[in-house]
Amino acid sequence: MAKMWTGVTAGITDPIADDFNSSIRFDSRLYRQDIRGSMAHAAMLAARGILTQEESDALCGGLAGILADLDSGALQIDPACEDIHMFVEQVLTERIGEVGKKLHTARSRNDQVALDMRMYLKDECAELSALIRALIAALTDVAEAHKASIMPGYTHLQRAQPVTFGHYLMAYAMMLLRDLDRLADCRKRMDVSPIGCCALAGTTYDTDRRMEAELLDFADIAMNSMDGVSDRDFCLELMSALSILMVHLSRLSEELILWASWEFKFIELSDAYTTGSSIMPQKRNADMAELVRGKSGRVFGDLMGLLTTLKGLPLAYNKDMQEDKEGVFDAVDTVKMCLRVMAPMIATMKVRTDNMLAAARTGFINATDLADYLVRRGLPFRTAYKLTGELVAKCIAEGRVLEDLTLEEYRAFSPLFDGELYTAIDLRVCVDKRLSEGGTSVGSVEKQIAYVRSVIADD
Repeated sequence: MAKMWTGVTAGITDPIADDFNSSIRFDSRLYRQDIRGSMAHAAMLAARGILTQEESDALCGGLAGILADLDSGALQIDPACEDIHMFVEQVLTERIGEVGKKLHTARSRNDQVALDMRMYLKDECAELSALIRALIAALTDVAEAHKASIMPGYTHLQRAQPVTFGHYLMAYAMMLLRDLDRLADCRKRMDVSPIGCCALAGTTYDTDRRMEAELLDFADIAMNSMDGVSDRDFCLELMSALSILMVHLSRLSEELILWASWEFKFIELSDAYTTGSSIMPQKRNADMAELVRGKSGRVFGDLMGLLTTLKGLPLAYNKDMQEDKEGVFDAVDTVKMCLRVMAPMIATMKVRTDNMLAAARTGFINATDLADYLVRRGLPFRTAYKLTGELVAKCIAEGRVLEDLTLEEYRAFSPLFDGELYTAIDLRVCVDKRLSEGGTSVGSVEKQIAYVRSVIADD
């Protein structure tokens, strides 16, 4: 097939080189953005008198027909074409004749692909944000139902202090809110139109780049034509935000995997999100959570791949930049898939509050509260800390917990103890006393839930 760039060269390349050079197998997903961008370009060319209105109307009508046929499946993308831009232009020329060849006036594939990518990723940011909000909503709903359900909180994977399951889940909701903010920030810097930068130096035609940007819903234009066509930092920024999001999803997945194990048994995942073993009939594997955890590495790899591709490129456009698409597409697709499975997996899990409470009653997670009880009676914290540690050591040696010790046994360690100590170390009291903003008390968790719901409602 003759290449549309035939001229200084014969346009005949080796079939292996053709396949190596081609990007249509992955950039074909940009067809809607490519066609929409071309329609805006044709409208601008007519407005500036570069094309006649009749020519612009013919171009826009032909492009609208191609878009409709691609959407319906009546037209199939030709894999023999080099890229989506050439495919659209070729079909347009076949359908409307010579005027189709005028579409590329005052632009290059360099600014065209940069435009398509920005438009596509702006759309994807909106979809990703909606999926994150759905996951936040699922977490918040479960947190609401379990704002008073006591469980052990952990540091170093050791039982530390009592918290509520609602408080635990809201920690992840807060992380995801920041992920939403990062996506919104990415989209701001993505919202800059490169069209009209042409190959690298702009154009001799009297174009109106701001009109074209406005038609395509961009907030601004690239102020330097070389920068407009030759940087992909907006891709890197998105992939970085998605990598941080995957860190959060991976951590949450790890918690689900641990909680669903027989050793914890804090939750039971729905059959819809677990699998069995081919040989062990008793198994219920948290495969979906494990896959989310595993796919985090894939998204990190996509980011590192593009960072490495771009790090040594001179200005302006280089063919290396074609390597941006597969990585960023894969990162976006992977994260969307993870979010789609995570939200219903959270929403449908069964929470075993009985096992959570039983675990909270062991491990001495009320020891800090016992020390605080002594501090309130005038003992310096470090002295109270040491004395409480000695009481814990006594319980461990005797196979008991702090609640089992008699008042006489307590008073053997300090005369400051009285009957109120049992109220001080009651797990419910321990939780409810943590009234500081952001703490684990029921009232605090309710405020966190209200805050998060207000944020995602505003979005």
